[in-house]
Amino acid sequence: MSHKIRITKIKESNITSLDFNNIPLGTTFTDHMFMCDFEDGQWINPRIEPLASIPTHPAAMALHYGQAIFEGMKATKDATGVPVLFRPEKNAERLNFSADRMGIPQFPETLFVEGLKQLVALEQAWIPAEEGSALYLRPFIYADEAFIGMRAATHYKFIIIASPSGPFFTKPIRLYAETKYIRATNGGTGEAKAAGNYAAAIKPTEIAKSKGYDQVLWLDAHEFNYIQEVGTMNIFFKINGEFFTPSLDGAILNGITRMSVIELLRSRGYKLTERPITIDEIVKASQNGTLEEAFGTGTAVGIAMIQEIGYKDISLPLSDENPVSQMVLDTLNGIKIGKLEDEFGWLVKADHSFNLSEQH
Repeated sequence: MSHKIRITKIKESNITSLDFNNIPLGTTFTDHMFMCDFEDGQWINPRIEPLASIPTHPAAMALHYGQAIFEGMKATKDATGVPVLFRPEKNAERLNFSADRMGIPQFPETLFVEGLKQLVALEQAWIPAEEGSALYLRPFIYADEAFIGMRAATHYKFIIIASPSGPFFTKPIRLYAETKYIRATNGGTGEAKAAGNYAAAIKPTEIAKSKGYDQVLWLDAHEFNYIQEVGTMNIFFKINGEFFTPSLDGAILNGITRMSVIELLRSRGYKLTERPITIDEIVKASQNGTLEEAFGTGTAVGIAMIQEIGYKDISLPLSDENPVSQMVLDTLNGIKIGKLEDEFGWLVKADHSFNLSEQH
């Protein structure tokens, strides 16, 4: 299905203000954004226009009732210099999964992908060349209807903004297993990429950082024993030669990188099991020497090696040697920049198959 997307270009790019050798995290944005409105029961007026502030009524329902969801994605360039997206159709599917849970109307998945492709093609000069860097893409939907009352909104905005980014973690990270606060429970919003999930994580994350850790390792809401995920990542463990990751239980986000790592490891002959994993099991594996590797997976972080896990008064150090984790990192990065063959068919080109020269 083709979609007509109106494009209004900026008069002069701001790219000259960016030092690609020193990209600030999350504060620099490209020249344009993609926008679409939900009115009278349908998504209308898809457009790309210069990045600008958005007028918002103080009664906008997202500000009061939290109807807001988002996705995180990255664009890179292949070996020929063509910008590419990594499995965008999966992000489109997950956006609508989150929308359903949060009472937000479904967004056309073909328009989601087409909007991304056209925005990325227009902004491709902003894609950093360094391996591990990328153009971070943030699609999101929020309720902008001005109404004070507890019901689903009838007016929404869908927007995609883009921000060049360097590697998120450049060294192994330390996790703190939280035993007071929770991220999610079955039946809640944990499996949706809802904005409020991250708001609730801010204070526990700051506490973890004050203890010298990088992120929170979330445990279940009932026993504080079953591992769920990390602050911005899913998590994998290698124990006695086998890989394990917590099974999706209604409280864990179905990460795009997570599903890709599962496919990759199994294709390389590793045994990988999705099942409930307890922190007690990880403590035991650490103490008897069978905990061999651990790493986090996520769009922003890519693959983050885990150096240590803190749990109550116990420190669980991990080896500095992460051969399989490093293979996963190198393979995913290699596919994204065209250094390695895309054997899984994960990449989608954001090329010039459409006319970007027309300005309205």
